Amino acid sequence: MVPLPAQGHLNQLLQLAHLVASYGIPVHYVGSASHNRQAKHRSHVPPSSAPSDIRFHDFPTPPIPSPAPSLNSPHKFPSHLQPALDATSSLRGPVASLVRSLSSGSRRVVVVHDSLMSSVVQDAASVPNAEIYVFYSVSAFTLCSYTWESKGMAPPPEVEVDVAELISSKGFPSLVDSFSDEFLKFVASQNECKKLQSGCVYNTCRVIEGRFVDLFASATANGTATKHWATGPFNSVKVPEKRSRRSAHVCMEWLDKQAPSSVIYISFGTTTALSDEQIREIAVGLERSGQKFIWVLREADKADIFGGGEARKIELPPGFEEMVAARDLGVVVRDWAPQLEILGHPATGGFLSHCGWNSCMESISMGVPILAWPMHSDQPRNAVLITRVLKIGLIVEDWMSQDDVVRSSTIEGAMKALMASEEGGAMRKRAAELGAAVRGSMDEDGISRAELDSFISHISR
Repeated sequence: MVPLPAQGHLNQLLQLAHLVASYGIPVHYVGSASHNRQAKHRSHVPPSSAPSDIRFHDFPTPPIPSPAPSLNSPHKFPSHLQPALDATSSLRGPVASLVRSLSSGSRRVVVVHDSLMSSVVQDAASVPNAEIYVFYSVSAFTLCSYTWESKGMAPPPEVEVDVAELISSKGFPSLVDSFSDEFLKFVASQNECKKLQSGCVYNTCRVIEGRFVDLFASATANGTATKHWATGPFNSVKVPEKRSRRSAHVCMEWLDKQAPSSVIYISFGTTTALSDEQIREIAVGLERSGQKFIWVLREADKADIFGGGEARKIELPPGFEEMVAARDLGVVVRDWAPQLEILGHPATGGFLSHCGWNSCMESISMGVPILAWPMHSDQPRNAVLITRVLKIGLIVEDWMSQDDVVRSSTIEGAMKALMASEEGGAMRKRAAELGAAVRGSMDEDGISRAELDSFISHISR
Protein backbone atom coordinates (compact mmCIF):
# COMPACT_ATOMS: atom_id res chain seq x y z
CA MET A 1 0.00 0.00 0.00
CA VAL A 2 1.51 3.32 -1.10
CA PRO A 3 -0.59 6.26 0.15
CA LEU A 4 -0.31 9.98 -0.49
CA PRO A 5 0.87 11.67 2.74
CA ALA A 6 -2.34 13.58 3.56
CA GLN A 7 -4.82 12.41 6.20
CA GLY A 8 -7.74 11.54 3.93
CA HIS A 9 -5.48 9.46 1.70
CA LEU A 10 -3.49 7.83 4.51
CA ASN A 11 -6.71 6.78 6.21
CA GLN A 12 -8.38 5.23 3.18
CA LEU A 13 -5.44 3.02 2.22
CA LEU A 14 -4.95 1.96 5.85
CA GLN A 15 -8.62 0.95 5.98
CA LEU A 16 -8.17 -1.01 2.75
CA ALA A 17 -5.04 -2.58 4.23
CA HIS A 18 -7.12 -3.90 7.14
CA LEU A 19 -9.76 -5.27 4.76
CA VAL A 20 -7.14 -7.09 2.68
CA ALA A 21 -5.32 -8.35 5.77
CA SER A 22 -8.59 -9.82 7.08
CA TYR A 23 -8.33 -12.33 4.22
CA GLY A 24 -4.99 -13.55 5.60
CA ILE A 25 -2.88 -11.68 3.05
CA PRO A 26 0.25 -9.97 4.44
CA VAL A 27 0.21 -6.23 3.79
CA HIS A 28 3.13 -3.79 3.68
CA TYR A 29 2.19 -0.13 4.25
CA VAL A 30 4.91 2.31 3.20
CA GLY A 31 5.67 5.96 3.88
CA SER A 32 7.70 8.30 6.03
CA ALA A 33 7.93 7.57 9.75
CA SER A 34 5.81 10.57 10.72
CA HIS A 35 3.05 9.83 8.19
CA ASN A 36 2.89 6.15 9.10
CA ARG A 37 2.64 7.20 12.73
CA GLN A 38 -0.14 9.65 11.80
CA ALA A 39 -2.08 6.94 9.98
CA LYS A 40 -1.89 4.57 12.96
CA HIS A 41 -2.57 7.31 15.53
CA ARG A 42 -5.83 8.34 13.84
CA SER A 43 -7.02 4.94 12.71
CA HIS A 44 -10.73 4.21 13.14
CA VAL A 45 -10.01 0.47 13.40
CA PRO A 46 -9.98 -0.66 17.06
CA PRO A 47 -6.57 -2.18 17.93
CA SER A 48 -8.30 -5.30 19.27
CA SER A 49 -9.90 -6.03 15.87
CA ALA A 50 -6.99 -4.97 13.67
CA PRO A 51 -5.22 -7.82 11.84
CA SER A 52 -1.64 -8.25 12.93
CA ASP A 53 -0.25 -8.93 9.45
CA ILE A 54 0.18 -5.28 8.43
CA ARG A 55 3.81 -4.24 8.44
CA PHE A 56 4.67 -0.56 8.37
CA HIS A 57 7.84 0.48 6.53
CA ASP A 58 9.21 3.82 7.72
CA PHE A 59 11.29 5.02 4.80
CA PRO A 60 13.58 8.04 5.19
CA THR A 61 12.61 11.27 3.48
CA PRO A 62 14.50 14.57 3.35
CA PRO A 63 13.63 17.20 5.96
CA ILE A 64 10.19 18.57 5.08
CA PRO A 65 9.10 22.13 5.90
CA SER A 66 6.04 22.07 8.12
CA PRO A 67 4.67 25.63 8.07
CA ALA A 68 1.43 26.65 9.68
CA PRO A 69 -1.62 26.62 7.39
CA SER A 70 -2.16 29.89 5.57
CA LEU A 71 -5.45 31.71 5.97
CA ASN A 72 -4.79 33.54 2.68
CA SER A 73 -4.23 30.55 0.41
CA PRO A 74 -6.14 30.92 -2.89
CA HIS A 75 -9.40 28.97 -2.88
CA LYS A 76 -8.53 27.60 0.58
CA PHE A 77 -6.25 24.97 -0.98
CA PRO A 78 -3.73 23.62 1.61
CA SER A 79 -0.62 24.75 -0.25
CA HIS A 80 1.43 24.39 2.95
CA LEU A 81 1.31 20.59 2.41
CA GLN A 82 2.89 20.78 -1.05
CA PRO A 83 6.50 20.28 0.22
CA ALA A 84 5.44 16.99 1.81
CA LEU A 85 3.90 15.85 -1.47
CA ASP A 86 7.00 16.81 -3.43
CA ALA A 87 9.19 14.93 -0.94
CA THR A 88 7.48 11.66 -1.85
CA SER A 89 9.83 11.41 -4.84
CA SER A 90 12.46 10.16 -2.37
CA LEU A 91 10.33 7.05 -1.73
CA ARG A 92 10.81 5.73 -5.26
CA GLY A 93 14.10 3.93 -4.56
CA PRO A 94 13.04 2.32 -1.24
CA VAL A 95 9.70 1.18 -2.71
CA ALA A 96 11.44 -0.37 -5.71
CA SER A 97 13.88 -2.18 -3.41
CA LEU A 98 11.04 -3.48 -1.23
CA VAL A 99 9.10 -4.79 -4.25
CA ARG A 100 12.18 -6.56 -5.61
CA SER A 101 12.94 -8.03 -2.17
CA LEU A 102 9.39 -9.32 -1.69
CA SER A 103 9.22 -10.64 -5.26
CA SER A 104 12.03 -13.14 -4.68
CA GLY A 105 10.07 -15.02 -2.03
CA SER A 106 6.50 -14.51 -3.25
CA ARG A 107 4.35 -15.83 -6.06
CA ARG A 108 3.06 -12.32 -6.68
CA VAL A 109 3.62 -8.82 -5.28
CA VAL A 110 0.55 -6.61 -5.47
CA VAL A 111 1.25 -2.87 -5.41
CA VAL A 112 -1.78 -0.71 -4.59
CA HIS A 113 -0.89 2.97 -4.86
CA ASP A 114 -2.74 6.24 -4.50
CA SER A 115 -3.42 7.66 -7.95
CA LEU A 116 -1.14 10.57 -7.02
CA MET A 117 1.82 8.30 -6.22
CA SER A 118 2.38 6.84 -9.69
CA SER A 119 5.93 8.16 -9.90
CA VAL A 120 6.88 6.40 -6.67
CA VAL A 121 5.80 2.92 -7.84
CA GLN A 122 6.79 3.13 -11.51
CA ASP A 123 9.76 0.75 -11.16
CA ALA A 124 7.49 -2.09 -10.04
CA ALA A 125 6.40 -2.43 -13.67
CA SER A 126 9.78 -4.01 -14.47
CA VAL A 127 9.45 -6.73 -11.78
CA PRO A 128 8.06 -9.84 -13.55
CA ASN A 129 5.77 -11.04 -10.76
CA ALA A 130 4.58 -7.64 -9.59
CA GLU A 131 1.22 -6.10 -10.48
CA ILE A 132 0.27 -2.43 -10.05
CA TYR A 133 -3.24 -1.33 -9.05
CA VAL A 134 -4.24 2.31 -8.84
CA PHE A 135 -6.42 3.41 -5.95
CA TYR A 136 -8.73 6.39 -6.44
CA SER A 137 -9.48 8.25 -3.22
CA VAL A 138 -12.27 10.44 -4.64
CA SER A 139 -15.79 9.75 -5.87
CA ALA A 140 -16.33 8.12 -9.26
CA PHE A 141 -18.59 11.07 -10.15
CA THR A 142 -15.67 13.43 -9.54
CA LEU A 143 -13.34 11.22 -11.60
CA CYS A 144 -15.80 11.21 -14.50
CA SER A 145 -16.20 14.97 -14.44
CA TYR A 146 -12.40 15.46 -14.28
CA THR A 147 -11.97 13.17 -17.29
CA TRP A 148 -14.70 14.82 -19.35
CA GLU A 149 -13.29 18.27 -18.57
CA SER A 150 -9.68 17.37 -19.38
CA LYS A 151 -10.70 15.71 -22.67
CA GLY A 152 -13.13 18.46 -23.62
CA MET A 153 -15.97 15.93 -23.67
CA ALA A 154 -19.63 16.43 -22.86
CA PRO A 155 -21.17 13.96 -20.41
CA PRO A 156 -22.45 10.88 -22.30
CA PRO A 157 -26.17 10.22 -22.89
CA GLU A 158 -26.35 7.89 -19.86
CA VAL A 159 -26.12 10.95 -17.57
CA GLU A 160 -29.45 12.63 -16.76
CA VAL A 161 -30.04 15.82 -18.73
CA ASP A 162 -30.15 18.10 -15.68
CA VAL A 163 -26.91 16.65 -14.27
CA ALA A 164 -25.20 16.81 -17.68
CA GLU A 165 -26.26 20.44 -18.09
CA LEU A 166 -24.93 21.25 -14.64
CA ILE A 167 -21.56 19.62 -15.35
CA SER A 168 -21.31 21.54 -18.63
CA SER A 169 -22.33 24.89 -17.12
CA LYS A 170 -20.07 27.77 -16.16
CA GLY A 171 -21.15 27.38 -12.55
CA PHE A 172 -19.63 23.89 -12.25
CA PRO A 173 -16.37 23.88 -10.22
CA SER A 174 -13.34 23.90 -12.50
CA LEU A 175 -9.96 22.29 -11.87
CA VAL A 176 -8.27 25.70 -11.92
CA ASP A 177 -10.62 27.05 -9.26
CA SER A 178 -10.26 24.00 -7.00
CA PHE A 179 -6.49 23.48 -6.92
CA SER A 180 -3.27 25.47 -6.73
CA ASP A 181 -1.05 25.73 -9.82
CA GLU A 182 1.71 23.83 -7.98
CA PHE A 183 -0.61 20.94 -7.18
CA LEU A 184 -1.90 20.71 -10.75
CA LYS A 185 1.72 20.44 -11.92
CA PHE A 186 2.27 17.69 -9.36
CA VAL A 187 -0.79 15.83 -10.69
CA ALA A 188 0.48 16.18 -14.27
CA SER A 189 3.86 14.75 -13.27
CA GLN A 190 2.14 11.72 -11.73
CA ASN A 191 0.05 11.13 -14.86
CA GLU A 192 3.22 11.11 -16.94
CA CYS A 193 4.58 8.24 -14.84
CA LYS A 194 1.59 5.94 -15.07
CA LYS A 195 2.51 2.49 -16.30
CA LEU A 196 0.19 -0.24 -17.52
CA GLN A 197 -2.19 -0.78 -14.63
CA SER A 198 -3.50 -4.18 -13.64
CA GLY A 199 -6.71 -2.66 -12.32
CA CYS A 200 -8.42 0.12 -10.41
CA VAL A 201 -9.81 0.12 -6.87
CA TYR A 202 -12.31 2.65 -5.50
CA ASN A 203 -13.56 3.55 -2.04
CA THR A 204 -17.12 3.75 -3.27
CA CYS A 205 -20.13 1.51 -3.53
CA ARG A 206 -22.10 0.58 -6.63
CA VAL A 207 -25.27 1.33 -4.66
CA ILE A 208 -24.11 4.97 -4.53
CA GLU A 209 -22.52 5.53 -7.93
CA GLY A 210 -22.09 2.29 -9.85
CA ARG A 211 -22.97 3.96 -13.14
CA PHE A 212 -20.18 6.51 -12.67
CA VAL A 213 -17.68 3.73 -11.97
CA ASP A 214 -18.71 2.18 -15.29
CA LEU A 215 -18.65 5.53 -17.10
CA PHE A 216 -15.14 6.27 -15.81
CA ALA A 217 -13.99 2.80 -16.83
CA SER A 218 -15.39 3.41 -20.31
CA ALA A 219 -13.89 6.91 -20.62
CA THR A 220 -10.40 5.69 -19.65
CA ALA A 221 -10.35 2.26 -21.30
CA ASN A 222 -8.16 3.16 -24.31
CA GLY A 223 -8.75 -0.28 -25.77
CA THR A 224 -7.64 -2.17 -22.64
CA ALA A 225 -9.64 -4.57 -20.47
CA THR A 226 -8.65 -3.06 -17.14
CA LYS A 227 -10.64 -4.39 -14.19
CA HIS A 228 -12.43 -2.02 -11.81
CA TRP A 229 -13.54 -2.81 -8.26
CA ALA A 230 -15.85 -0.58 -6.18
CA THR A 231 -15.04 -2.13 -2.81
CA GLY A 232 -16.24 0.60 -0.44
CA PRO A 233 -17.16 1.76 2.03
CA PHE A 234 -13.81 1.05 3.65
CA ASN A 235 -15.00 2.42 6.99
CA SER A 236 -16.85 0.15 9.39
CA VAL A 237 -20.60 0.26 8.81
CA LYS A 238 -21.36 -1.05 12.30
CA VAL A 239 -20.78 1.30 15.21
CA PRO A 240 -20.40 -0.52 18.55
CA GLU A 241 -23.57 -0.19 20.62
CA LYS A 242 -21.62 -0.15 23.87
CA ARG A 243 -18.56 1.96 24.55
CA SER A 244 -15.94 1.59 27.20
CA ARG A 245 -16.39 4.36 29.77
CA ARG A 246 -12.65 4.85 29.75
CA SER A 247 -12.56 5.44 25.98
CA ALA A 248 -15.83 7.37 25.65
CA HIS A 249 -15.32 10.91 24.37
CA VAL A 250 -17.06 13.66 26.31
CA CYS A 251 -19.10 14.57 23.23
CA MET A 252 -20.50 11.03 23.09
CA GLU A 253 -21.71 11.25 26.67
CA TRP A 254 -23.49 14.51 25.77
CA LEU A 255 -24.89 12.97 22.58
CA ASP A 256 -26.43 10.10 24.57
CA LYS A 257 -28.72 12.63 26.29
CA GLN A 258 -30.10 14.18 23.08
CA ALA A 259 -33.27 13.40 21.15
CA PRO A 260 -33.11 11.31 17.94
CA SER A 261 -31.91 13.21 14.83
CA SER A 262 -31.69 16.48 16.78
CA VAL A 263 -27.95 17.23 16.56
CA ILE A 264 -25.90 18.54 13.65
CA TYR A 265 -22.26 17.49 13.54
CA ILE A 266 -19.85 20.14 12.21
CA SER A 267 -16.39 19.37 10.90
CA PHE A 268 -14.33 20.77 8.03
CA GLY A 269 -11.74 18.01 7.91
CA THR A 270 -7.99 18.15 8.35
CA THR A 271 -6.96 20.57 5.59
CA THR A 272 -9.31 23.54 6.07
CA ALA A 273 -8.05 26.74 7.71
CA LEU A 274 -10.83 29.21 8.46
CA SER A 275 -10.31 32.87 9.24
CA ASP A 276 -11.23 34.31 12.65
CA GLU A 277 -14.00 36.27 10.95
CA GLN A 278 -15.48 33.15 9.39
CA ILE A 279 -15.37 31.29 12.70
CA ARG A 280 -17.23 34.15 14.37
CA GLU A 281 -19.92 34.04 11.68
CA ILE A 282 -20.35 30.29 12.16
CA ALA A 283 -20.68 30.74 15.92
CA VAL A 284 -23.32 33.47 15.55
CA GLY A 285 -25.20 31.43 12.94
CA LEU A 286 -25.21 28.41 15.22
CA GLU A 287 -26.53 30.37 18.16
CA ARG A 288 -29.29 32.03 16.16
CA SER A 289 -30.36 28.79 14.51
CA GLY A 290 -31.10 27.22 17.89
CA GLN A 291 -29.99 23.83 16.55
CA LYS A 292 -28.05 21.51 18.81
CA PHE A 293 -24.54 20.78 17.57
CA ILE A 294 -21.14 19.16 18.00
CA TRP A 295 -18.51 21.43 16.44
CA VAL A 296 -15.00 20.15 15.84
CA LEU A 297 -12.90 23.32 15.94
CA ARG A 298 -9.33 22.42 15.02
CA GLU A 299 -6.60 24.04 12.98
CA ALA A 300 -5.68 22.36 9.70
CA ASP A 301 -2.93 19.75 9.80
CA LYS A 302 0.68 20.68 9.26
CA ALA A 303 2.82 18.42 7.09
CA ASP A 304 4.15 16.86 10.29
CA ILE A 305 1.38 16.79 12.87
CA PHE A 306 3.86 15.68 15.56
CA GLY A 307 6.37 18.42 14.76
CA GLY A 308 5.42 20.69 17.63
CA GLY A 309 5.69 24.44 17.31
CA GLU A 310 3.17 26.97 18.47
CA ALA A 311 -0.31 26.20 17.20
CA ARG A 312 -2.81 28.90 16.36
CA LYS A 313 -5.37 29.36 19.12
CA ILE A 314 -8.76 29.58 17.48
CA GLU A 315 -10.85 32.21 19.22
CA LEU A 316 -14.62 32.09 19.57
CA PRO A 317 -16.77 35.13 20.34
CA PRO A 318 -16.52 36.13 24.04
CA GLY A 319 -18.97 34.16 26.15
CA PHE A 320 -19.94 31.76 23.33
CA GLU A 321 -18.81 28.56 25.01
CA GLU A 322 -20.34 29.61 28.33
CA MET A 323 -23.64 30.34 26.57
CA VAL A 324 -23.55 26.98 24.81
CA ALA A 325 -22.98 25.17 28.09
CA ALA A 326 -25.67 27.13 29.95
CA ARG A 327 -28.29 26.41 27.28
CA ASP A 328 -27.08 22.82 26.70
CA LEU A 329 -26.93 23.82 23.04
CA GLY A 330 -23.88 21.86 22.04
CA VAL A 331 -20.27 20.81 22.47
CA VAL A 332 -17.14 22.41 21.03
CA VAL A 333 -14.39 19.83 20.45
CA ARG A 334 -10.85 21.13 20.04
CA ASP A 335 -9.09 17.79 19.70
CA TRP A 336 -9.56 14.69 17.54
CA ALA A 337 -13.23 13.61 17.50
CA PRO A 338 -14.67 10.10 16.97
CA GLN A 339 -16.39 11.12 13.73
CA LEU A 340 -17.69 7.72 12.65
CA GLU A 341 -19.14 7.09 16.11
CA ILE A 342 -20.81 10.51 16.11
CA LEU A 343 -22.33 9.98 12.66
CA GLY A 344 -23.56 6.54 13.70
CA HIS A 345 -25.29 7.84 16.82
CA PRO A 346 -29.12 8.01 16.61
CA ALA A 347 -29.11 11.59 17.96
CA THR A 348 -27.13 12.85 14.94
CA GLY A 349 -29.46 14.21 12.27
CA GLY A 350 -27.13 16.13 9.97
CA PHE A 351 -23.50 16.80 9.06
CA LEU A 352 -22.17 20.25 8.12
CA SER A 353 -19.19 19.11 6.08
CA HIS A 354 -16.45 20.23 3.69
CA CYS A 355 -17.38 17.16 1.60
CA GLY A 356 -14.03 15.39 1.65
CA TRP A 357 -14.69 11.92 0.25
CA ASN A 358 -13.84 10.16 3.55
CA SER A 359 -16.47 12.24 5.32
CA CYS A 360 -19.01 11.77 2.52
CA MET A 361 -18.64 7.99 2.59
CA GLU A 362 -18.88 7.86 6.38
CA SER A 363 -21.97 10.08 6.41
CA ILE A 364 -23.66 8.16 3.58
CA SER A 365 -22.97 4.79 5.18
CA MET A 366 -24.49 6.01 8.45
CA GLY A 367 -27.54 7.46 6.67
CA VAL A 368 -26.88 11.08 7.70
CA PRO A 369 -27.75 13.95 5.30
CA ILE A 370 -25.07 16.51 4.54
CA LEU A 371 -25.05 20.30 4.66
CA ALA A 372 -22.36 20.87 2.04
CA TRP A 373 -19.73 23.58 2.40
CA PRO A 374 -16.88 22.57 0.06
CA MET A 375 -13.51 24.29 0.30
CA HIS A 376 -11.11 22.94 -2.37
CA SER A 377 -9.87 19.94 -4.38
CA ASP A 378 -12.52 17.30 -5.09
CA GLN A 379 -14.86 18.69 -2.42
CA PRO A 380 -16.91 21.01 -4.70
CA ARG A 381 -17.68 18.14 -7.08
CA ASN A 382 -18.46 15.78 -4.22
CA ALA A 383 -20.90 18.43 -3.01
CA VAL A 384 -22.63 18.38 -6.40
CA LEU A 385 -22.93 14.60 -6.16
CA ILE A 386 -24.42 14.84 -2.67
CA THR A 387 -26.86 17.69 -3.31
CA ARG A 388 -27.81 17.45 -7.00
CA VAL A 389 -27.32 13.81 -7.97
CA LEU A 390 -28.01 11.76 -4.83
CA LYS A 391 -30.22 14.50 -3.35
CA ILE A 392 -29.24 13.68 0.23
CA GLY A 393 -28.04 17.13 1.21
CA LEU A 394 -28.25 20.88 0.81
CA ILE A 395 -25.60 23.42 -0.14
CA VAL A 396 -24.67 26.19 2.31
CA GLU A 397 -23.75 28.70 -0.37
CA ASP A 398 -23.08 28.62 -4.09
CA TRP A 399 -19.53 27.50 -4.90
CA MET A 400 -18.91 30.59 -7.03
CA SER A 401 -19.04 32.69 -3.83
CA GLN A 402 -16.24 30.71 -2.20
CA ASP A 403 -13.87 33.66 -1.75
CA ASP A 404 -16.36 35.55 0.42
CA VAL A 405 -16.97 35.15 4.11
CA VAL A 406 -20.23 33.25 4.52
CA ARG A 407 -22.43 35.31 6.82
CA SER A 408 -24.20 34.11 9.92
CA SER A 409 -27.64 34.65 8.38
CA THR A 410 -26.77 32.25 5.55
CA ILE A 411 -25.43 29.67 7.99
CA GLU A 412 -28.49 30.04 10.23
CA GLY A 413 -30.82 29.53 7.26
CA ALA A 414 -28.94 26.49 6.02
CA MET A 415 -28.98 24.90 9.48
CA LYS A 416 -32.72 25.36 9.83
CA ALA A 417 -33.34 24.11 6.29
CA LEU A 418 -31.55 20.82 6.95
CA MET A 419 -32.59 20.25 10.56
CA ALA A 420 -36.03 21.85 10.88
CA SER A 421 -37.89 21.90 7.55
CA GLU A 422 -39.91 19.53 5.37
CA GLU A 423 -37.18 19.69 2.74
CA GLY A 424 -34.60 18.67 5.33
CA GLY A 425 -36.84 15.87 6.52
CA ALA A 426 -37.09 14.53 2.96
CA MET A 427 -33.27 14.65 2.68
CA ARG A 428 -33.01 12.75 5.97
CA LYS A 429 -35.38 10.05 4.71
CA ARG A 430 -33.47 9.59 1.44
CA ALA A 431 -30.15 9.53 3.31
CA ALA A 432 -31.47 6.88 5.72
CA GLU A 433 -32.65 4.71 2.81
CA LEU A 434 -29.34 5.05 0.97
CA GLY A 435 -27.39 4.36 4.16
CA ALA A 436 -29.35 1.15 4.76
CA ALA A 437 -28.64 0.03 1.19
CA VAL A 438 -24.93 0.80 1.56
CA ARG A 439 -24.70 -1.09 4.84
CA GLY A 440 -26.49 -4.00 3.20
CA SER A 441 -23.91 -3.99 0.41
CA MET A 442 -21.31 -5.03 2.98
CA ASP A 443 -23.30 -8.06 4.14
CA GLU A 444 -22.11 -11.49 3.09
CA ASP A 445 -24.30 -11.49 -0.02
CA GLY A 446 -23.97 -7.74 -0.70
CA ILE A 447 -22.53 -6.13 -3.82
CA SER A 448 -19.58 -4.39 -2.13
CA ARG A 449 -18.60 -7.59 -0.35
CA ALA A 450 -18.78 -9.36 -3.73
CA GLU A 451 -16.53 -6.71 -5.29
CA LEU A 452 -13.99 -7.06 -2.47
CA ASP A 453 -14.11 -10.86 -2.73
CA SER A 454 -13.57 -10.52 -6.50
CA PHE A 455 -10.53 -8.29 -5.97
CA ILE A 456 -9.03 -10.68 -3.42
CA SER A 457 -9.68 -13.67 -5.70
CA HIS A 458 -8.06 -11.88 -8.61
CA ILE A 459 -4.86 -10.92 -6.80
CA SER A 460 -4.68 -14.39 -5.16
CA ARG A 461 -5.26 -16.36 -8.37
